[in-house]
Amino acid sequence: MIELRAGDVLHITAACSVQFAKPMMFRLIKVRHDLVTYDHWVWLDGYQLDAKGDAVARREIFVLRAGLTVRRRTAPMQSRRPVSNARA
Repeated sequence: MIELRAGDVLHITAACSVQFAKPMMFRLIKVRHDLVTYDHWVWLDGYQLDAKGDAVARREIFVLRAGLTVRRRTAPMQSRRPVSNARA
């Protein structure tokens, strides 16, 4: 199962749900873990993208997780270390 992260761009098709017979690109804001779903289904909050990759509508969609295709991954978060200004 793929790990979804905020900022990922997903290709949403009929493999995710029959309501997406016309595919769309979707930029993920968050996975909604607070909503009850059926096994293997998930609520996603994000933006529908146009052909240029610009957000055109905020959407909340209910999809079959196995049908999701990640088109562009978000860069992994790097831990921040405190920077020391002390000079020896």
